[in-house]
Amino acid sequence: MKKFFKQIIWISLISFYLLQIEKVQAIVPYYYLPTIKNLQKQGSYIGKNAYQLIYFGQYKDSLNLAKLAIKINPKDEKLWLILAEAQIANKKYKSAINSLNKAEKINSKISEIYFAKSNVYLKISQQKKAKSALEKGIKIEPNNHKAIFQLGNILLMEKDYLGAIKLFDKSIKIKPDFWQAINNKGLAYFEKNNINLSIKFFESAISIENNAEPLLGLASCLRINNTKLAIELAKKALAKDPKYVNYDYRKEQLWGEKLQASTEILLENQELTKDVIIAKSKIIQSS
Repeated sequence: MKKFFKQIIWISLISFYLLQIEKVQAIVPYYYLPTIKNLQKQGSYIGKNAYQLIYFGQYKDSLNLAKLAIKINPKDEKLWLILAEAQIANKKYKSAINSLNKAEKINSKISEIYFAKSNVYLKISQQKKAKSALEKGIKIEPNNHKAIFQLGNILLMEKDYLGAIKLFDKSIKIKPDFWQAINNKGLAYFEKNNINLSIKFFESAISIENNAEPLLGLASCLRINNTKLAIELAKKALAKDPKYVNYDYRKEQLWGEKLQASTEILLENQELTKDVIIAKSKIIQSS
């Protein structure tokens, strides 16, 4: 009988003890500890969202998300690239260069790093560094027609017209319908006083893309020998893109001094007075 009571007491004590454990487990929270792979996935997901926000014009939000992505996974060079893009969008150029340098330390064989660096250096008027960065990127990706074109543009800024033309030719060989490179050959040849070739390339660019830039460029070429057509083309150009009425805007598009002078004379023609006034008013309204 005593043994029986002892057994009951022991069973009761064990049951009570187990019950207390269950109660303790019920009030202690369960923590999920993510694996490194899961963290990396989260970082990549946040980084992609940050990249998308740039294109929606939500620059501050994209920057905050990109910073968060980097905190989660600082060893991902792609996330550093995204952060740099967000910093560029927010005009934080020095920070963008630092981010791109960190991306380069992780993986120096990604051409986009050098192309992005070149873009930043151009924005802060450091052409030599921009040129050097582009050359490094092109060594990694030799058939990138846009990068070759951009390198040609730097030579155009340096007034190395023959060098620029060679690079534009190289870009066009890779992408024959790349009208921007064809157009810029027209810009270069005008500065070399070869108006006939300039006309040829502006016309070729227009045949691919009826854009305001080659239209106005061609008009400036024709203003002496075919004034009527020149005025017609200028009217079309200003209607398509009023910004080309502005000297500084054309300069940003790498128009040389000789073409600028010819264009200014053309735009002073009385038959274009109304078109020039309308173009300027549209610029004011949009600003």
